[in-house]
Amino acid sequence: MNASGSADRVRWGDVLLASIAAVSWALVGMAGAAALGLHLLGADSTAALGPMTAATVVLAVGGSVTPAGDVSAFGLEGAEATTAVDITPLGVGLVGALLLAYFFLRSLRGAGPYISGTELAARAGGVVILFVATVGGLAWAGHDVITIDGAELGLDLDKAPGAGGGGIEVPGLGDIGDIGGLLPDRVGDLVDAEAAVGFSVNTADSLAGALFWVLGVLVIALLASRRTPLPRGAAWEAVRRTVRPAASAMVSVLLVAVLAGYAAAAYAAIGDDHPKRIAGAALIGAPNGAWLGIPLGLFVPWDGRATGELAKVLPDPLDELLRVSADEPATVSRLAELDGRVWLLAVAAAVMMLYAGVLAAARTPVDGHGAFAFAGRCAVRLGLVTALALPLLVWLTDVSADASLSVLGIDAFGAGIELHGQRGMALLLGAAWGAGTGGVGALLVYGTRGAGPAQAEVAAADVPGPYRPAAPYRPSNDDTNPYLRPPPGIHGAPTMVGPLTPPPPPRRPSAPDPEEGPPPPGAPRSGR
Repeated sequence: MNASGSADRVRWGDVLLASIAAVSWALVGMAGAAALGLHLLGADSTAALGPMTAATVVLAVGGSVTPAGDVSAFGLEGAEATTAVDITPLGVGLVGALLLAYFFLRSLRGAGPYISGTELAARAGGVVILFVATVGGLAWAGHDVITIDGAELGLDLDKAPGAGGGGIEVPGLGDIGDIGGLLPDRVGDLVDAEAAVGFSVNTADSLAGALFWVLGVLVIALLASRRTPLPRGAAWEAVRRTVRPAASAMVSVLLVAVLAGYAAAAYAAIGDDHPKRIAGAALIGAPNGAWLGIPLGLFVPWDGRATGELAKVLPDPLDELLRVSADEPATVSRLAELDGRVWLLAVAAAVMMLYAGVLAAARTPVDGHGAFAFAGRCAVRLGLVTALALPLLVWLTDVSADASLSVLGIDAFGAGIELHGQRGMALLLGAAWGAGTGGVGALLVYGTRGAGPAQAEVAAADVPGPYRPAAPYRPSNDDTNPYLRPPPGIHGAPTMVGPLTPPPPPRRPSAPDPEEGPPPPGAPRSGR
């Protein structure tokens, strides 16, 4: 389909089928990743796996889950009995984003070198509407309630520590006396109590989050794909030539960072006593750690605190730093005071950005510019893209959890964690790092092979094909080339000395002489 004339007609059947395929594969992939990760973490031992999977998928696409319950038997009442969780399982979301982008872009590539704006809007709108509607169904299913019956805990008050008014004996410390009957009183309350804890999905917030999530995935997919057709026009041509090289390079680098996170998790699981838990955590949250480390390694400061069990979800030594001192921002230099190997994170982040600069330059046409002019263009473009990408990573990896309940398999009574990057600094540092590495990468590419696609387009005319055979590597040898040897039994001598001379054309009959009269009977006529 072209972008002119009757090509603006949209084939709604194809649009519907493509939207169903993209959304279905994305949600199936996210549900599978979430279910497997929760099972490996052992979360399905406390609640049904189905509702937890639905809630995790909703969280992964920007939704909101609100755990709540009646836990007064545990000594938590009022504000203490509420829990707020604001964390995005990026591992689940990344699976869905890759599948959604792949099938969406694949549906566009059959349109030819260009696609009409009407068809592009129709296909994107179909995916958005169907995806948001499906997330609404998951929000309805993503709730569960767990009832803890104290009578079924098998507790014996006579054997409880401190029962009968006596003191409590602690090994190594002796009798520490009566602690006010707190523990016996709580155990006695638990025997007769039923505590109901659970979680539910906030439908309105989840639908809004799903809308922004799917729009963001489609926009990034169109900007990062180098082969997907775009509509005609100067603006779209500028996107293709200026934005796509830098955007595709940045996306490639971020995916490589996630693969490095999975590799690190696999290495850690080899010698660990609980490899399943590490695998489950990596499946759900490996991109969280990898993409948190990128801004941190590029010197973006982070503000945060960590208390209780939830501090264990942070990588070492970040958890230790936030436990000890939460007054000052967490930076690479402060973390290096606890573990000098943190400087390797800064080195890895710098190498990653240089790799992005080289990729962006290799995919940018030179358009006849000199080395420094080409480097300046690449620096500006990658600087703009990185200035937008780094604050986005900071926003995606923000963590906020203030828990007093057991939610999604995590027991977090009295625990809390806050981790927020400084987005303003992320924007400034992203622009600086992108411009610097973009310029250096462009000079490296220009000096080695002359600036990417521009040279590739010039050399494209010499690419071998079915009607343009490639040049041989060595002179042909009649004795070894089977195509130059005649089949057995056929002599190789020529059968003709030279080209045949065509016979002369037949002469046209001349008009009869009227004085001779007609020819005698039976005599042949001339020219017959």
